[in-house]
Amino acid sequence: MTHPHTYTAFIGNRHLITGPQLAVALAVKGALQADDPPTILIFDDVTGGEVDFDLRGSDEEIAARIAAPDDQQGGAKRQGRPKLGVVAREVTLLPRHWDWLSRQPGGASVTLRKLVDAARQTGDDRAAIRQAQQAADRFMLAMLGNQPGYEEAARALYAGERSRFMALTEPWPADLRDHARRLAEPALKSTPEQPQ
Repeated sequence: MTHPHTYTAFIGNRHLITGPQLAVALAVKGALQADDPPTILIFDDVTGGEVDFDLRGSDEEIAARIAAPDDQQGGAKRQGRPKLGVVAREVTLLPRHWDWLSRQPGGASVTLRKLVDAARQTGDDRAAIRQAQQAADRFMLAMLGNQPGYEEAARALYAGERSRFMALTEPWPADLRDHARRLAEPALKSTPEQPQ
């Protein structure tokens, strides 16, 4: 199951919005139109990194810029079997690899797809944990790095110590703490607790 790519914006320590890129961009643009525009930081919820959106022009122009990368990709002529979602790309292998692939049932393409799917299933959990740890840590460093217990909380995050992470983050500003916990959740729910 794929989750939609979301972004989160904060005005200082206060949560403004979490949602898809366009919704966040328009909310941030609206908040910036105040007489005394606040400082707003936007974070990519996948990476935990800070991002900037181009908020120039009308809402329609912003929407067009955000939608443009998908439209440009769809307009390009792609090789392969696009109706099936297959995209042809070059793969460089040694002759012994090609020999082995040619002897497999279904040929090289079927065998490569099966190998990639098997590797993805094996590594997906570990990759998801690592990605959640890195995203949460990147966000925490940017927004909570000066909070008491930050370093210990980061260690607890990487050690998968859920209860310790929750206790150490409890005194932090609520909206920032809750977002850090949300980013960290995949890493903390999948990792067994270490005995204390």
